[in-house]
Amino acid sequence: MTTISVSKEHIVITPGVCGGKPRIAGHRIKVQDIVIWHERMGMSPDEIIYQHPSITLADVYAALTYYHDHREEIRQQIEEGETFAKQLQGDKPSLVEKILKGENVKQD
Repeated sequence: MTTISVSKEHIVITPGVCGGKPRIAGHRIKVQDIVIWHERMGMSPDEIIYQHPSITLADVYAALTYYHDHREEIRQQIEEGETFAKQLQGDKPSLVEKILKGENVKQD
């Protein structure tokens, strides 16, 4: 009896592509992107493929399956990305934060 690994058809890790993070095969959409869209933004798998029509529903479910099999690894990658973004931002509030605070925003 031959066993076929379905997730390998959908999820790949390539050194030098997307920082070597797991991604949907043939795309630069990382597993962590799918997780953020699904869990944090509340998008259903159907909504995700509507927004990204180049991927399939099977790709989305494979990414979510990969996430559940490697939860700590993916959560750490998400946290590292958020930390990096905060470091880049530094003490500078975003334009949206300035507007919400009622500050006068001058665009160049």
